[in-house]
Amino acid sequence: MTSPVGFWPGASAFLLAFSFVFSFGATAVQARGAPHDTLVPFRSDDELLRYLKKARRVQRREMMDGAVSEAMPSPPPAAPAAADKAASTTPSQSITNTQEANVDEGGIVKMHGDTLVILRRGRLFTVSTRRGDLRPIDYINAFPPGVDPSSDWYDEMLVAGDRVIVIGFSYGRGGTEINRFHISGDGHLAFEDAYHLRSNDYYSSRNYASRLVGTKLIVYSPLYLPYGEVNSFDWLPGLRKWNGDAHGGFERIVSANQIYIPRPWRDAQEIEIAALHTVTSCDLAATVLHCNATSVLGPAGRNFYVSAKAVYVWVTEPQWGGRDTKAAPSLLYRLPLDGSAPSAIGVRGAPTDQFSFREDFDEGVLNVLVHAEGAGDAMWMPEFAQGAVALLRLPLEDFGDGGDDASRRHYHPLPHAAGDGYAFQNRFVGDYVLYGTGTSWGRTEGGGASLTVASITGNGLVQLHLNHGVDRIEAMGHDAVVIGTDAHDLHFRAIELTAGARPALGDDYRLEGASQGETRSQAFYFKPEESRGWWSDGTAGVLGLPVARAARPGYRQLLENSAAMIFLRRAERRFVPLGEIDAHEDGVVDDACKASCVDWYGNARPIFLGQRTFALMGYEIVEGELGPRSIHETRRINFAPPHGERRTE
Repeated sequence: MTSPVGFWPGASAFLLAFSFVFSFGATAVQARGAPHDTLVPFRSDDELLRYLKKARRVQRREMMDGAVSEAMPSPPPAAPAAADKAASTTPSQSITNTQEANVDEGGIVKMHGDTLVILRRGRLFTVSTRRGDLRPIDYINAFPPGVDPSSDWYDEMLVAGDRVIVIGFSYGRGGTEINRFHISGDGHLAFEDAYHLRSNDYYSSRNYASRLVGTKLIVYSPLYLPYGEVNSFDWLPGLRKWNGDAHGGFERIVSANQIYIPRPWRDAQEIEIAALHTVTSCDLAATVLHCNATSVLGPAGRNFYVSAKAVYVWVTEPQWGGRDTKAAPSLLYRLPLDGSAPSAIGVRGAPTDQFSFREDFDEGVLNVLVHAEGAGDAMWMPEFAQGAVALLRLPLEDFGDGGDDASRRHYHPLPHAAGDGYAFQNRFVGDYVLYGTGTSWGRTEGGGASLTVASITGNGLVQLHLNHGVDRIEAMGHDAVVIGTDAHDLHFRAIELTAGARPALGDDYRLEGASQGETRSQAFYFKPEESRGWWSDGTAGVLGLPVARAARPGYRQLLENSAAMIFLRRAERRFVPLGEIDAHEDGVVDDACKASCVDWYGNARPIFLGQRTFALMGYEIVEGELGPRSIHETRRINFAPPHGERRTE
């Protein structure tokens, strides 16, 4: 693959000279500051309509010339045929493996006080852990009473004060659902209200559509421009409260002066304008849900990332196969969470997923790991990335009205990933970015992999050879852990990132005849522990991960439960196997599932609550007692609804 001109020049020669260790010049760290300029919105509906009509005419002409069809990526891998996916402010304890501190992510299990709240197959369940207990309390449908949920998917759940919020997508009624439930102090649930956002499907095989910052719900959703001539605004982002009328109208929540596009793209000549990328913010503490939204225009390819300060949306025109020597032109939007005006900057290439980003706000820098070619994180697109790799160290002050491009000096060339990017995994840990490839949703294969560990501060790069693939990269205290298979066994490999020392391979634990039970980031959790003695180096702790039988293709997680939950302790930089908690399939009965009957977001999680340890596996929760070198099962409950029983409200 040719290194793209205008992306990072001279990368091939540069990397040949330094195969394993090199130092790139560090970008001068700029002081934290606001963008030097902001975007200008459309002034009126008339101006917006004229622009959209013009953009549609240009795109139809390009389609007739064949330019658009050549640039479109190959179809994404199909999901298995059997699994089509057609107000108190008291904080809850976090049990989610989140990317950013103080930014919760929608998931399948959360805490409300001492009550576990679980989203499973279209229902919400609560389980009490009060005073050492483990007892099912209540369950309720995750959808509004009286609806047919057969074409709905309820994917993500958050807890804000005394409200449980379920995020879903309805093909039957259309749009993103925000369903709110009241949870009492003793864990009982009651449906409160439901709202619909007009949107297209938000699903990503890696990312999460919702975040929670305080009591503010942040939802990303795409909205593709209507086919044919644009003559009205009845398709723009809207919100409606569900009252049982499937034909009830939406109230528009985005005016023309809340829609942005950079000045260079307003001529609609150089870029395909195919989607309205919308970030919606809702105050969950309000009695009546009120939402504000900001939309940005761009191509269909997108990645989004939420820091504690802003939402970033990277839009790109999909480009594959080295069609020319330049990386796809892209645009990076920054939408501050404080409600101030968004800004943008021209960029090249595309990130892989949300883990390709990290904002270092105190340093005034956004770090992004990019490939020359990609199509964003919609549906299955994160599983594919191609071309040259670079680390973009972008000063926040460089954001403006979108008229400028990121300087070439902010791109630092890095080695290609083996396999040209399929099943590419990346993660920022401490002062490093780590990346490599594995098998992801595909079938496990033999052979090893190369893990690249690059300093983001310009202090060098190391490539480490592994005897297994890279299917997961996670922070483990101050160090990292890489998890992957060698076609027979599952490996847990520590990557030591000691300050002042060269990154190095650490201990390797091999679990025979196993593979990951889930690929979702939240399926993993690491609980730090104090090291023995007076000195702590921030490396000790216990990790948990669902596991399955060996060589199981990743997509089987949609159809098969994890076989067990493994727990490992890391002490004195060595892995100590504590054991596994097995899932039991005895007594499994029909749960009368009506919605979300495929586990797109998984069904197994390790849970650490103070000194207590749990394994959630399907409808089971198992408590284990951790010892120095073992975990011992102390109790097990099944919280599945009684056979044939359907509680609706």
